[in-house]
Amino acid sequence: SFGQPVAPQVLRKDLPRDSAHGWRYLAFGPDDKLYLSIGAPCNVCEAPGYAELRRMNAEGRDEETVARGLRNSVGFAWRPGTRELWLTDNGRDWLGDDQPPDEIDILITPGAHFGFPYCHGGRLPDPQYGRGRSCDDYSAPALRLDAHVAPLGILFYGGRQFPAEYRGRVFVAEHGSWNRSRKSGYRVMMADVVDGRPEDYRPFLIGFERDGEVSGRPAYLLELPDGSLLLSDDQGGRIYRIRYSGGSGG
Repeated sequence: SFGQPVAPQVLRKDLPRDSAHGWRYLAFGPDDKLYLSIGAPCNVCEAPGYAELRRMNAEGRDEETVARGLRNSVGFAWRPGTRELWLTDNGRDWLGDDQPPDEIDILITPGAHFGFPYCHGGRLPDPQYGRGRSCDDYSAPALRLDAHVAPLGILFYGGRQFPAEYRGRVFVAEHGSWNRSRKSGYRVMMADVVDGRPEDYRPFLIGFERDGEVSGRPAYLLELPDGSLLLSDDQGGRIYRIRYSGGSGG
C-alpha cells in the first residue's frame, strides 16, 4: 500500500555514473528481459562500454550488449506483433545547425551497430572518428529526423479512443534543440508504419515553441487503458492528457 511502501531492490549498482548522457531508459521486452540504454559520456568519442543497448534478466544477471553505436537513446518501444525494437537516438553536436540528423533506428537482430562515433545518420562520416571508415559498414537509420530536435519517448498507439486510422501509428516526443541558432523540435510527431517502416513523419502536437519562446519540452509518452495519451513536459513539470474529442473513436 502507499502507507507501507515496499523497499526498493537494487538489481545493479555497477552501471556508469557519467553525467553526460547518463540518463537511463529501461523497459522489459517481449522476451521478458530488461533492456536499458547506456549513453556516450561525451559529445563524440570512442568509449568502450558506452553508446550501447544492454539487456539482462529480471534479477539483473546474464547481461549482454544487443546494440552499439547509439549515442544517446532515451526511448525505445517494440512494434506490436513483432520483436522489432524501435529506438530514438540523439545525434552529435557542433557540426552546424542542420547536421547530423537525429534518428529512429530499428533493431531486428541483436548485434547491430548504428554508427556512432564513426558515422552519423547512416551517411555522414565523422570528421575525426570517421576517417578511413565507410558508412556502409553500419546499420542505417529507419528514419532521419531534423538535426537537434532531440527525440526522446516513442510509442506505438494501440488504443481505440482515437479514430481507427491512428491505431498502429508511431508517436515520437521531440524534446527540442538547445544549441541551434533557430530552435527546432518541441513537438510530438507521428508516422504511419508501412511494411515495417515509418512513413509520412508529421506533426501531431505543436505549440511548445513560438517565435523562439519555449513553454515546454515534450519528453515521454504513455497510453492509458482508455486509449488516451499522457505526455510529460520536463521543463514545465507537467503531464498532459491527450484525448480525441471529435466523436466516437475506433
